[in-house]
Amino acid sequence: MSSFSRPENLGPAEVAYNDTAAHKYATNTRMRQIQLQMAERAYELLNLRELDGSPGKSKLILDIGCGVGLSGQILSENGHIWIGTDISRAMLDVAQQIECDGELMQHDMGEGLPFRAGMFDGAISVSALQWLCNADRKEHVPKKRLMVFFQSLYQSLARGARAVFQFYPANVDQLDMITTAAMKCGFSGGIVTDFPHSTKAKKHFLCLFAGVPASQIQMPEARGVDGAVPATLDGEFSGHQRTRRKVRGKGQKRDAVKSRNWVLAKKERQRKQGKDVRPESKFTAAVEDAFDLLLLLLL
Repeated sequence: MSSFSRPENLGPAEVAYNDTAAHKYATNTRMRQIQLQMAERAYELLNLRELDGSPGKSKLILDIGCGVGLSGQILSENGHIWIGTDISRAMLDVAQQIECDGELMQHDMGEGLPFRAGMFDGAISVSALQWLCNADRKEHVPKKRLMVFFQSLYQSLARGARAVFQFYPANVDQLDMITTAAMKCGFSGGIVTDFPHSTKAKKHFLCLFAGVPASQIQMPEARGVDGAVPATLDGEFSGHQRTRRKVRGKGQKRDAVKSRNWVLAKKERQRKQGKDVRPESKFTAAVEDAFDLLLLLLL
């Protein structure tokens, strides 16, 4: 990510991610595709199957910097319950409008997470962690905010749980500052860099283990270390996306958000979670389709 295009250079996150940006994240096909791909990779690195040996069991996951709920969509599709936090009211408003499955909370992660000890089975974050390196206000001290955040995250996770952050460090110093803060707060783990030889495809993931000694962890393998580059920007699928497509079935695609099939699947997930859900009718998803059309006309 080049310096001139970094959202962090536009001001505080709540300013950079305003109503216009939030609507783009919800409606721009390319932006959605990139966010979903990174969320899928972060979820894969989270490796919940190894947590307690029960891959079919639903877990409670924290989504930090959840935005409009795209990463949460991946969690929901895999049968998990999630709580999302974000500093941007505009992003959360759009997430509520598209009726994402997770519980949402407006919160500045640099002030520490307000959850009880051992509450979460894992945590995920896409494109948010680097914001803690900014000093957007006079009282903001990046090193202090990182320590407060990682201390509260460590306390919020069950022992043995993992946290995976996809993020964009501005430079090596930021990468070291973030990693050092996490280790000082009790985490083990480190950085996994996918496609390290590619300027465009390179992605950094901070993979953390709570309550697991460094001698007992096995870091995930990075992709593209042999120099291979994904073709995802050309509409093709990387190895992981090809596998997911085969699982869905040949020729099948993910249902469009707020299509009738998507809404029906979402209602069924909510029923399994014990939530009160309105019964279906011939008008199901009709209001959502009308909202999408109006949103596109306004952009």
